[in-house]
Amino acid sequence: MPRRIVFIHQNAPGQFKHLLTHCAQSPEYEEVVVIGEKRRVLAHFPRAVPGVKFHVYEMAEITPGQLPPELLYTANAMRRGRAVALCLQSLRSTGFRPDVIYGHPGWGDTLHVRDVFPEARIINYCEFYFNREGQDIGFDPEFQAEVTDAYRVRTDNMTQLSSLVDADAGISPTFWQRSRYPELLRKSISVIHDGIDLDVVRPDPAAEVVLPHASLRLSRQTPVITYVARNLEPYRGFHVFMRSLPAIQAALPDARIVIVGGDDVSYSKKPARGGTYREMMLSELGARLDTSRVHFLGRIPYAQYLRVLQVSSVHVYLTYPFVLSWSMLEAMATGGMVVASRTAPVQEVIEDGINGRLVDFFSHQDLTEAVSKACLERDSLDALRHAARETVAKRFDLKRICLSQQLALLDPAYPPAFVSASATQ
Repeated sequence: MPRRIVFIHQNAPGQFKHLLTHCAQSPEYEEVVVIGEKRRVLAHFPRAVPGVKFHVYEMAEITPGQLPPELLYTANAMRRGRAVALCLQSLRSTGFRPDVIYGHPGWGDTLHVRDVFPEARIINYCEFYFNREGQDIGFDPEFQAEVTDAYRVRTDNMTQLSSLVDADAGISPTFWQRSRYPELLRKSISVIHDGIDLDVVRPDPAAEVVLPHASLRLSRQTPVITYVARNLEPYRGFHVFMRSLPAIQAALPDARIVIVGGDDVSYSKKPARGGTYREMMLSELGARLDTSRVHFLGRIPYAQYLRVLQVSSVHVYLTYPFVLSWSMLEAMATGGMVVASRTAPVQEVIEDGINGRLVDFFSHQDLTEAVSKACLERDSLDALRHAARETVAKRFDLKRICLSQQLALLDPAYPPAFVSASATQ
């Protein structure tokens, strides 16, 4: 019997992209509804999507200074939860009754789902739970959190915690992310990754990247060092990477550095002196950096981003103990040689010397040596590159592993907590 499903995400589709698309195309689902913030949904879905109905909301966030810092995040999350509830109430008034509601609780979106549709199966995407120790807060002494930030941890978790208590099931993409949640809740959280589409994300020896601004055409024959982040910021080690470049350039005089990412911030605080982290680092490095060999591409279309990964000789991925980026797995899936930080999310996937290289997050020297050596020895690293793709194939393959597990999670008969048999801790 065809079912009805609602996806709730302020940045829809977010992590639901593959599952949402499948449900919209499947005869098993009679109606697929997406609820998200209007300005964000319009940015991600500029045109209608066949089989998907959109319900959007607008909200004015409370700005800093209107409330004590420890209440700001929670107050905005409560506002968002109410805005989503109004969308759900509007749906209910038309006679719509969803079988499944799949939402991201991190910003308050799913706070009132049970209030409006008590009979639905509710699933929460458990991406990240704030803790004072063992993860991002206080990790980087250069950008140390203030004491008040540490106290905010409990209040920032409040709306997510309420949503999790009301849910039927949860899903986390990695073991480490699941481990951040309170032990009492972990028993209902399954470990299933969003999935990497290996039919699309694959090696291409013939790939090329054209850089018109520099009159350059990059290929696998060119020494190319790549770095990717949604935004260029400390959480993803941008400052560490940039400070390593003068030494890397000295060791690799023919190498081109290709950097993908925006100038905003996703997770870090904005620079204390204003401007962007890119401007801050370029100013700090000055003449020590040969900027003619460093190419900032900003945010680029997905197809171009994949070509960047495909031509990469060495891909650098650095992160605080935080959410693991798709970009690292996609770099591995293209057969990339990845040099990454020895931090918990990364260590769940990369084994040093087996399917990549690990370095101390803060060590510019270690990063320089690992990148330089990998670039100079790239012709002898085929086994490691193959192992990198095989890791993704065995644990994160969208069509052969992850999507079927996600679909199973939508079924009321699903066990309380499931850990993918293909995943390993």
